[in-house]
Amino acid sequence: MSQPVPHLAAGIACAVFATLSWALNFIAPYVSGAYSLFDLLALRFLLAGLIGGVLLLAHHRQLTFIRPWQRGLGLSLGVMGYLGYSACIAGGILFAGPVLTPALIGLVPVLLALLGNVRCPTLTWSRLVLPLGFLLCGLLLIHLGSLDQPLIAGPSLGIGLLFSVLAVVIWLVFSLLNQHAMDQLPTTANGAWTGLMMAGGALGTLCLLPIGLHLDLLRLPHLGFGFDQAGSLYAWALALALLSSVAGGWAWNLATRYLPMVLSAQLISLESLFASVLGLLFHGRWPTLFEALGLGAVLLGAMLAVRVILPGRGQEVGEGKACVSGRLD
Repeated sequence: MSQPVPHLAAGIACAVFATLSWALNFIAPYVSGAYSLFDLLALRFLLAGLIGGVLLLAHHRQLTFIRPWQRGLGLSLGVMGYLGYSACIAGGILFAGPVLTPALIGLVPVLLALLGNVRCPTLTWSRLVLPLGFLLCGLLLIHLGSLDQPLIAGPSLGIGLLFSVLAVVIWLVFSLLNQHAMDQLPTTANGAWTGLMMAGGALGTLCLLPIGLHLDLLRLPHLGFGFDQAGSLYAWALALALLSSVAGGWAWNLATRYLPMVLSAQLISLESLFASVLGLLFHGRWPTLFEALGLGAVLLGAMLAVRVILPGRGQEVGEGKACVSGRLD
C-alpha cells in the first residue's frame, strides 16, 4: 500500500527543514570567534545532551518500547552520527577550506539513493537516471566553479580530505544502522529515540573533554566563561544544539517514516545546497556562474526525485511496508 499524499507532503516538508538545520554544521568554523572550534562543539553537544535528557524524561514511557540493546545502539549512534559527523565536517572545513568538504558530502545522497534502491527496490533504475544525473552534474559544476577560488595546499589539504572522507563514511554507516534500528521501533518511540542519541553525543563529549584539556585545545578556561566574553559562543552553541541536533534529527525521523529511502536519500542533497548558500553568505560573495548552475541542478534533481516518486508518477512506491519505512537520521 502506498503512502497517502498528505503523509508524503509532510515527509518532504520535514526533510527540507532537517537538511536546512543540518547545513548549520558547515558554519561552525566561522562563528567561534576568539574561542576555538572545540569550545563550540563541546558546548553544543553538552547542551544537546541536556535537551536530550529532558526529552527522555518527557517520553520516559516510550523507553519501555525500546529494548536495552537498542538503547545502547541509540547512544552509540549519537556518538557516531552527531559528535563524530559534526567534528569531521568542522575539521574538513578548518583544514581544507569551505569547498572540499561540502563537495564530498554532496556525494552522500547519490550513494544512499543507490544503496536504498538495492536494499529495497522502490523504483526501476531507469527512473533514477534523470534525478541522480542532475545531482551529479550539479556537484561537478559546483566543483568547477570553485577552481578559481583560493585553495589550501600542502599537509592541511590532506588532513582536510581525510576528515571529509570520514564524514562521508560515518554518514553512510549511521544512516543504514539508524534505518535498520527504526524499522524495529514503533512510531510512538520517536521522541525517546531522539533523546537517546542526544544523550549519546553528550556522553561522548564528556569522555573527550579530558583529552581536549590535556592537549590545550579548549580556550574557554583561558579566555573566561563569563557572558561578557563568551555570550556569543553560548548563543551559537545553543542555536546549533536546538536546530541542527534536536530539531533536525526529530524532523528527519518523522520524514523518513513517510518517505522511501530512495527519495529521502536524494533530498539530503539539499543539505549541500543550503550549506553552499550559507558559506557564500559568510564569505560575502555571490556564486560564480558554474556554482549557480550547479546549485540549480542540485535543486532540480531533488525536485525530479520528488516528482517520480509521488503517487501517480512513481507507481513502484509502496510495493512493501519496508520500502515505505526507510528511516535514517
